[in-house]
Amino acid sequence: MKKVVLAPQGFKESLTGMEIAEAMSAGVKRVWPEAETVLIPVADGGDGTLQALVDSSGGEVRTASVEDAIGRPIDADWGALGNGTTAVIEVANAVGLARLTLEERDVRRASTYGVGQLIVEALDAGFTEFIIAIGGSATNDGGAGMVQAMGGRLSDRDGHELPRGGIALADLAKIDVSGLDSRMAGADVVVACDVNNPLCGPLGASAIFGPQKGASSEDVRELDAALANYAEVISRDLHTDVAEIPGAGASGGLGAGLMGFFDARLRLGADIVLDAVNIDKHLKGADLVIVGEGQFDRSTVFNKSPVAVAQRAKINGTPVIGVAGSLGAGFREVHEHGIDAVFSLVNRPMSLKAAMEDTRRLVTIATEEACRAIELGAQT
Repeated sequence: MKKVVLAPQGFKESLTGMEIAEAMSAGVKRVWPEAETVLIPVADGGDGTLQALVDSSGGEVRTASVEDAIGRPIDADWGALGNGTTAVIEVANAVGLARLTLEERDVRRASTYGVGQLIVEALDAGFTEFIIAIGGSATNDGGAGMVQAMGGRLSDRDGHELPRGGIALADLAKIDVSGLDSRMAGADVVVACDVNNPLCGPLGASAIFGPQKGASSEDVRELDAALANYAEVISRDLHTDVAEIPGAGASGGLGAGLMGFFDARLRLGADIVLDAVNIDKHLKGADLVIVGEGQFDRSTVFNKSPVAVAQRAKINGTPVIGVAGSLGAGFREVHEHGIDAVFSLVNRPMSLKAAMEDTRRLVTIATEEACRAIELGAQT
Protein backbone atom coordinates (compact mmCIF):
# COMPACT_ATOMS: atom_id res chain seq x y z
CA MET A 1 0.00 0.00 0.00
CA LYS A 2 1.36 3.40 -0.96
CA LYS A 3 1.92 6.14 1.59
CA VAL A 4 1.43 9.61 0.12
CA VAL A 5 2.21 12.72 2.18
CA LEU A 6 0.21 15.79 1.15
CA ALA A 7 1.86 18.99 2.40
CA PRO A 8 0.45 22.03 0.57
CA GLN A 9 0.20 25.66 1.57
CA GLY A 10 -3.14 27.39 1.36
CA PHE A 11 -3.97 29.07 -1.93
CA LYS A 12 -4.37 32.74 -1.08
CA GLU A 13 -7.95 34.04 -1.20
CA SER A 14 -9.17 30.58 -2.20
CA LEU A 15 -8.73 27.48 0.01
CA THR A 16 -6.84 26.76 3.22
CA GLY A 17 -3.95 24.32 3.30
CA MET A 18 -6.16 21.62 4.82
CA GLU A 19 -8.80 22.11 2.13
CA ILE A 20 -6.13 21.81 -0.57
CA ALA A 21 -4.77 18.66 1.09
CA GLU A 22 -8.26 17.14 1.18
CA ALA A 23 -8.72 17.87 -2.52
CA MET A 24 -5.32 16.31 -3.25
CA SER A 25 -6.27 13.23 -1.25
CA ALA A 26 -9.37 12.77 -3.38
CA GLY A 27 -7.19 12.82 -6.50
CA VAL A 28 -4.75 10.29 -5.06
CA LYS A 29 -7.59 7.93 -4.14
CA ARG A 30 -8.90 7.92 -7.71
CA VAL A 31 -5.65 6.27 -8.79
CA TRP A 32 -4.68 4.32 -5.66
CA PRO A 33 -7.88 3.67 -3.67
CA GLU A 34 -6.02 1.82 -0.93
CA ALA A 35 -3.31 4.45 -0.47
CA GLU A 36 -2.61 5.94 2.95
CA THR A 37 -2.80 9.70 2.53
CA VAL A 38 -1.25 11.84 5.28
CA LEU A 39 -2.60 15.39 5.26
CA ILE A 40 -0.12 17.95 6.63
CA PRO A 41 -0.97 21.55 5.65
CA VAL A 42 2.09 23.79 5.94
CA ALA A 43 3.10 27.44 5.60
CA ASP A 44 6.23 29.54 5.38
CA GLY A 45 5.65 31.91 8.28
CA GLY A 46 3.50 34.33 6.28
CA ASP A 47 -0.19 34.22 5.44
CA GLY A 48 -1.78 30.96 6.48
CA THR A 49 0.73 30.07 9.20
CA LEU A 50 -1.84 30.22 11.97
CA GLN A 51 -4.39 28.12 10.10
CA ALA A 52 -1.81 25.54 9.00
CA LEU A 53 -0.50 25.03 12.52
CA VAL A 54 -3.97 24.87 14.03
CA ASP A 55 -5.17 22.35 11.44
CA SER A 56 -2.08 20.16 11.72
CA SER A 57 -2.08 20.08 15.51
CA GLY A 58 -5.79 19.62 16.09
CA GLY A 59 -5.98 23.04 17.74
CA GLU A 60 -8.44 25.86 17.37
CA VAL A 61 -8.63 29.45 16.19
CA ARG A 62 -9.63 31.90 18.90
CA THR A 63 -10.57 35.57 18.66
CA ALA A 64 -9.62 38.53 20.82
CA SER A 65 -10.70 42.17 20.88
CA VAL A 66 -7.62 44.30 20.23
CA GLU A 67 -6.58 47.53 18.52
CA ASP A 68 -5.38 47.76 14.95
CA ALA A 69 -2.28 49.70 13.91
CA ILE A 70 -4.06 53.05 14.15
CA GLY A 71 -5.89 52.33 17.39
CA ARG A 72 -9.31 51.20 16.20
CA PRO A 73 -11.02 48.30 18.01
CA ILE A 74 -11.08 45.09 15.96
CA ASP A 75 -11.44 41.34 16.42
CA ALA A 76 -8.23 39.45 15.63
CA ASP A 77 -7.64 35.70 15.41
CA TRP A 78 -4.88 33.81 17.19
CA GLY A 79 -4.15 30.10 17.33
CA ALA A 80 -4.27 27.66 20.23
CA LEU A 81 -2.34 24.56 19.18
CA GLY A 82 -3.39 21.07 20.09
CA ASN A 83 -0.54 20.57 22.58
CA GLY A 84 -2.25 23.00 24.94
CA THR A 85 0.90 25.04 25.54
CA THR A 86 1.69 26.81 22.25
CA ALA A 87 -0.05 29.90 20.92
CA VAL A 88 0.37 31.24 17.39
CA ILE A 89 0.26 34.99 16.86
CA GLU A 90 0.03 36.38 13.33
CA VAL A 91 1.02 40.01 13.65
CA ALA A 92 -0.84 40.95 10.48
CA ASN A 93 -4.12 39.80 12.02
CA ALA A 94 -3.89 42.66 14.51
CA VAL A 95 -1.75 45.39 12.96
CA GLY A 96 -1.54 44.31 9.33
CA LEU A 97 -1.05 46.70 6.45
CA ALA A 98 -3.89 44.96 4.62
CA ARG A 99 -6.32 46.21 7.27
CA LEU A 100 -5.72 49.82 6.23
CA THR A 101 -6.66 51.75 3.13
CA LEU A 102 -3.97 53.83 1.44
CA GLU A 103 -5.44 56.92 3.08
CA GLU A 104 -5.39 55.34 6.55
CA ARG A 105 -1.72 54.37 6.53
CA ASP A 106 0.25 56.39 9.09
CA VAL A 107 3.63 54.73 9.53
CA ARG A 108 4.88 57.46 11.88
CA ARG A 109 2.18 56.74 14.46
CA ALA A 110 1.19 53.15 13.70
CA SER A 111 1.62 50.92 16.74
CA THR A 112 2.07 47.24 17.62
CA TYR A 113 -0.12 47.72 20.71
CA GLY A 114 -2.59 45.16 19.36
CA VAL A 115 0.14 42.53 19.15
CA GLY A 116 0.81 42.93 22.87
CA GLN A 117 -2.91 42.57 23.53
CA LEU A 118 -2.97 39.27 21.62
CA ILE A 119 -0.01 37.95 23.60
CA VAL A 120 -1.68 38.90 26.88
CA GLU A 121 -4.86 37.14 25.75
CA ALA A 122 -2.85 33.95 25.18
CA LEU A 123 -1.05 34.31 28.51
CA ASP A 124 -4.41 34.70 30.27
CA ALA A 125 -5.49 31.43 28.61
CA GLY A 126 -2.49 29.64 30.10
CA PHE A 127 -0.15 29.45 27.10
CA THR A 128 3.59 29.53 27.75
CA GLU A 129 5.09 29.00 24.29
CA PHE A 130 4.67 31.36 21.37
CA ILE A 131 5.19 31.15 17.63
CA ILE A 132 4.98 34.67 16.26
CA ALA A 133 4.66 35.26 12.52
CA ILE A 134 5.71 38.87 12.07
CA GLY A 135 5.22 39.63 8.38
CA GLY A 136 2.80 42.11 6.87
CA SER A 137 2.65 44.79 9.56
CA ALA A 138 1.72 48.44 9.01
CA THR A 139 4.06 49.51 11.82
CA ASN A 140 7.58 50.87 12.30
CA ASP A 141 7.74 51.18 16.09
CA GLY A 142 10.24 48.45 16.96
CA GLY A 143 7.61 46.63 19.01
CA ALA A 144 7.30 49.56 21.42
CA GLY A 145 3.50 49.47 21.32
CA MET A 146 3.56 45.75 22.10
CA VAL A 147 5.70 46.46 25.16
CA GLN A 148 3.37 49.23 26.30
CA ALA A 149 0.35 46.95 26.00
CA MET A 150 2.10 44.40 28.21
CA GLY A 151 2.92 46.80 31.02
CA GLY A 152 6.28 48.22 30.02
CA ARG A 153 6.81 51.94 30.39
CA LEU A 154 8.65 54.03 27.82
CA SER A 155 9.23 57.61 28.93
CA ASP A 156 10.83 60.83 27.73
CA ARG A 157 13.34 63.01 29.58
CA ASP A 158 10.55 64.59 31.64
CA GLY A 159 9.23 61.21 32.75
CA HIS A 160 6.13 61.37 30.58
CA GLU A 161 5.04 58.15 28.89
CA LEU A 162 5.59 58.22 25.15
CA PRO A 163 2.63 58.31 22.79
CA ARG A 164 2.31 55.38 20.43
CA GLY A 165 4.13 55.14 17.15
CA GLY A 166 7.65 54.85 15.86
CA ILE A 167 8.28 58.57 15.52
CA ALA A 168 7.81 59.03 19.28
CA LEU A 169 10.88 56.86 19.93
CA ALA A 170 13.04 59.85 19.02
CA ASP A 171 12.14 61.19 22.48
CA LEU A 172 12.70 57.93 24.37
CA ALA A 173 14.95 58.43 27.40
CA LYS A 174 14.11 55.55 29.74
CA ILE A 175 12.67 52.04 29.64
CA ASP A 176 11.06 50.65 32.80
CA VAL A 177 10.17 46.96 32.64
CA SER A 178 9.16 46.58 36.30
CA GLY A 179 5.51 46.47 35.24
CA LEU A 180 6.06 44.24 32.21
CA ASP A 181 3.94 41.08 32.35
CA SER A 182 6.04 38.78 34.52
CA ARG A 183 4.62 35.66 32.87
CA MET A 184 6.80 36.34 29.84
CA ALA A 185 9.91 35.63 31.93
CA GLY A 186 9.17 31.92 31.67
CA ALA A 187 7.80 31.97 28.13
CA ASP A 188 9.49 30.51 25.06
CA VAL A 189 9.18 32.81 22.06
CA VAL A 190 10.09 31.80 18.51
CA VAL A 191 9.70 34.29 15.69
CA ALA A 192 9.06 33.33 12.09
CA CYS A 193 11.36 35.67 10.22
CA ASP A 194 12.54 35.35 6.62
CA VAL A 195 14.61 38.54 6.35
CA ASN A 196 18.06 39.41 7.70
CA ASN A 197 17.75 43.19 7.83
CA PRO A 198 19.29 45.05 10.77
CA LEU A 199 17.21 47.54 12.73
CA CYS A 200 18.69 50.72 11.27
CA GLY A 201 20.68 52.09 8.36
CA PRO A 202 20.28 51.76 4.58
CA LEU A 203 19.20 48.12 4.92
CA GLY A 204 17.15 48.70 8.07
CA ALA A 205 13.45 48.57 8.87
CA SER A 206 12.64 52.15 7.92
CA ALA A 207 14.62 52.30 4.68
CA ILE A 208 13.62 48.94 3.25
CA PHE A 209 10.07 48.42 4.51
CA GLY A 210 8.94 51.95 5.40
CA PRO A 211 8.07 53.14 1.88
CA GLN A 212 5.59 50.31 1.28
CA LYS A 213 3.85 51.39 4.49
CA GLY A 214 3.51 54.96 3.25
CA ALA A 215 6.75 56.52 4.50
CA SER A 216 8.19 59.45 2.57
CA SER A 217 11.95 59.93 2.28
CA GLU A 218 11.77 62.38 5.20
CA ASP A 219 9.71 59.87 7.22
CA VAL A 220 12.34 57.22 6.56
CA ARG A 221 15.13 59.46 7.82
CA GLU A 222 13.26 60.44 10.99
CA LEU A 223 11.98 56.94 11.73
CA ASP A 224 15.45 55.48 11.27
CA ALA A 225 16.88 58.00 13.73
CA ALA A 226 14.08 57.20 16.18
CA LEU A 227 14.80 53.46 16.01
CA ALA A 228 18.51 54.13 16.46
CA ASN A 229 17.72 55.99 19.68
CA TYR A 230 15.43 53.13 20.73
CA ALA A 231 18.26 50.64 20.23
CA GLU A 232 20.63 52.79 22.31
CA VAL A 233 18.19 52.97 25.22
CA ILE A 234 17.50 49.22 25.03
CA SER A 235 21.24 48.60 25.16
CA ARG A 236 21.69 50.87 28.18
CA ASP A 237 18.59 49.89 30.18
CA LEU A 238 18.16 46.22 29.21
CA HIS A 239 21.81 45.40 28.49
CA THR A 240 20.87 43.88 25.15
CA ASP A 241 22.29 45.02 21.83
CA VAL A 242 19.67 44.59 19.11
CA ALA A 243 20.69 47.11 16.46
CA GLU A 244 22.87 44.87 14.32
CA ILE A 245 21.26 41.47 14.89
CA PRO A 246 20.13 39.97 11.56
CA GLY A 247 16.34 40.10 11.47
CA ALA A 248 16.04 42.92 14.01
CA GLY A 249 14.56 45.11 11.30
CA ALA A 250 11.81 42.67 10.40
CA SER A 251 8.26 43.98 10.55
CA GLY A 252 9.20 47.57 11.31
CA GLY A 253 11.70 46.56 13.98
CA LEU A 254 9.33 44.22 15.80
CA GLY A 255 12.07 41.60 15.58
CA ALA A 256 14.29 43.85 17.69
CA GLY A 257 11.56 44.37 20.28
CA LEU A 258 10.83 40.66 20.63
CA MET A 259 14.52 39.85 21.02
CA GLY A 260 15.29 42.76 23.31
CA PHE A 261 12.40 42.38 25.71
CA PHE A 262 11.51 38.68 25.51
CA ASP A 263 14.74 36.97 24.42
CA ALA A 264 13.00 35.65 21.32
CA ARG A 265 14.73 33.40 18.80
CA LEU A 266 14.41 34.14 15.09
CA ARG A 267 14.10 31.24 12.65
CA LEU A 268 13.01 30.76 9.06
CA GLY A 269 9.23 30.55 9.01
CA ALA A 270 9.09 27.39 6.92
CA ASP A 271 11.41 25.57 9.32
CA ILE A 272 9.35 26.61 12.34
CA VAL A 273 6.17 25.31 10.74
CA LEU A 274 7.68 22.06 9.47
CA ASP A 275 9.16 21.27 12.86
CA ALA A 276 5.92 22.16 14.63
CA VAL A 277 3.93 19.73 12.46
CA ASN A 278 6.59 16.98 12.83
CA ILE A 279 7.03 16.78 9.07
CA ASP A 280 10.16 14.60 9.28
CA LYS A 281 8.24 11.93 11.17
CA HIS A 282 5.48 11.90 8.56
CA LEU A 283 7.94 11.78 5.65
CA LYS A 284 9.50 8.54 6.85
CA GLY A 285 8.30 5.63 4.75
CA ALA A 286 6.50 7.85 2.23
CA ASP A 287 6.36 6.67 -1.38
CA LEU A 288 5.39 10.09 -2.70
CA VAL A 289 5.16 13.65 -1.42
CA ILE A 290 2.89 16.26 -2.99
CA VAL A 291 3.38 19.95 -2.21
CA GLY A 292 1.51 22.99 -3.47
CA GLU A 293 0.99 26.74 -3.41
CA GLY A 294 -0.89 29.35 -5.40
CA GLN A 295 1.93 29.91 -7.87
CA PHE A 296 5.30 28.32 -8.48
CA ASP A 297 7.83 30.85 -9.72
CA ARG A 298 11.40 31.96 -9.10
CA SER A 299 10.54 33.14 -5.56
CA THR A 300 9.42 29.63 -4.55
CA VAL A 301 13.03 28.59 -4.03
CA PHE A 302 13.62 31.30 -1.41
CA ASN A 303 12.58 30.05 2.04
CA LYS A 304 9.16 28.85 0.85
CA SER A 305 7.53 25.74 2.29
CA PRO A 306 7.19 23.68 -0.95
CA VAL A 307 10.95 23.62 -1.41
CA ALA A 308 11.58 23.22 2.32
CA VAL A 309 9.36 20.11 2.36
CA ALA A 310 10.96 18.78 -0.83
CA GLN A 311 14.47 19.12 0.53
CA ARG A 312 13.53 17.17 3.65
CA ALA A 313 11.81 14.51 1.55
CA LYS A 314 14.95 14.09 -0.55
CA ILE A 315 16.88 13.01 2.55
CA ASN A 316 14.86 9.79 2.23
CA GLY A 317 15.04 9.76 -1.58
CA THR A 318 11.30 10.31 -1.91
CA PRO A 319 9.90 11.72 -5.18
CA VAL A 320 8.14 15.08 -4.87
CA ILE A 321 5.34 16.45 -7.06
CA GLY A 322 4.17 20.07 -7.00
CA VAL A 323 0.62 21.26 -7.72
CA ALA A 324 0.10 25.00 -8.21
CA GLY A 325 -2.61 27.36 -9.30
CA SER A 326 -0.28 28.69 -11.98
CA LEU A 327 3.34 28.50 -13.13
CA GLY A 328 5.10 31.86 -13.19
CA ALA A 329 8.45 33.10 -14.46
CA GLY A 330 11.33 30.92 -13.35
CA PHE A 331 9.17 28.07 -12.04
CA ARG A 332 11.59 25.47 -13.44
CA GLU A 333 14.12 26.49 -10.79
CA VAL A 334 12.17 24.39 -8.30
CA HIS A 335 13.47 21.29 -10.08
CA GLU A 336 16.94 22.14 -8.79
CA HIS A 337 15.61 22.24 -5.24
CA GLY A 338 13.89 18.90 -4.85
CA ILE A 339 10.56 19.21 -6.67
CA ASP A 340 10.69 16.65 -9.48
CA ALA A 341 7.67 17.75 -11.53
CA VAL A 342 4.98 20.41 -11.33
CA PHE A 343 1.37 20.52 -12.49
CA SER A 344 -0.83 23.58 -12.97
CA LEU A 345 -4.53 23.71 -12.13
CA VAL A 346 -5.35 25.64 -15.29
CA ASN A 347 -6.33 22.93 -17.79
CA ARG A 348 -8.14 25.17 -20.28
CA PRO A 349 -8.47 28.91 -21.02
CA MET A 350 -10.09 30.49 -17.96
CA SER A 351 -10.03 33.67 -15.91
CA LEU A 352 -8.36 33.90 -12.52
CA LYS A 353 -11.80 34.33 -10.98
CA ALA A 354 -13.06 31.14 -12.59
CA ALA A 355 -10.00 29.19 -11.49
CA MET A 356 -10.29 30.40 -7.89
CA GLU A 357 -13.98 29.53 -7.75
CA ASP A 358 -13.24 25.99 -8.93
CA THR A 359 -9.99 25.40 -7.05
CA ARG A 360 -11.05 22.29 -5.15
CA ARG A 361 -12.09 20.35 -8.26
CA LEU A 362 -9.07 21.53 -10.23
CA VAL A 363 -6.67 20.46 -7.46
CA THR A 364 -8.23 17.00 -7.43
CA ILE A 365 -7.91 16.69 -11.21
CA ALA A 366 -4.28 17.88 -11.29
CA THR A 367 -3.34 15.52 -8.46
CA GLU A 368 -5.08 12.60 -10.15
CA GLU A 369 -3.24 13.23 -13.41
CA ALA A 370 0.10 13.49 -11.60
CA CYS A 371 -0.51 10.15 -9.92
CA ARG A 372 -1.60 8.55 -13.21
CA ALA A 373 1.68 9.69 -14.78
CA ILE A 374 3.61 8.07 -11.94
CA GLU A 375 1.58 4.88 -12.25
CA LEU A 376 2.21 4.76 -15.99
CA GLY A 377 5.92 5.20 -15.43
CA ALA A 378 5.93 2.32 -12.97
CA GLN A 379 4.30 0.05 -15.57
CA THR A 380 6.73 0.78 -18.41
